[in-house]
Amino acid sequence: MGSKERIARLKEETRINILDASLDIVKDEGWQSLSMRKIADKIEYTAPIIYEYFANKEGILLELTRKGYILLTASVRKAMNGLSEPAAQLEAMWIAYWDFAFENRELYQLMFGVDMNCCELKKIMPEAEVSNQLYFEIIKEVMEDEDPPEDLICRKYYTFWSVIHGLISINMVNKGRGMEMNEQILKDAIKGIIKYIND
Repeated sequence: MGSKERIARLKEETRINILDASLDIVKDEGWQSLSMRKIADKIEYTAPIIYEYFANKEGILLELTRKGYILLTASVRKAMNGLSEPAAQLEAMWIAYWDFAFENRELYQLMFGVDMNCCELKKIMPEAEVSNQLYFEIIKEVMEDEDPPEDLICRKYYTFWSVIHGLISINMVNKGRGMEMNEQILKDAIKGIIKYIND
């Protein structure tokens, strides 16, 4: 391996270490505690080194958000693969979304949290739209209308998202009825929306 390749590999490793350290800090202390100084201390570098990779904390948040959307899309794709019935695919996709939220709690909070700039980030991040498009395509297949209008598909998507995001949010602040009951509520909600998707 040449010196250029080695330098590039080391730079990428440092970049990944910065992101991993950021996520570790957040898991231990919450998003409000994340700072460039804490990241530098965690990876045992000086703060100016962090700035060589990310202009500011927002740059780190943006990259972690991108990572979250890539992981979410992979989970949703995996859930729908192997199922041929669109309604079954849609149910599996929303359950995968639910599972992602609790397996990647901190990333989910960053991607969709009330205190985060998720709407602004989505405008500049194509990765944020990929999983949405998967849902749109399957919702369109479930609908009886051969060519449903885009705004109707969008409305159905946001009906699903509102219910599921609401359940996730309730559980993240420990106000739910327990995971088992809430998973049943989730399944009931998905089946109910699918049943009435053509109304």
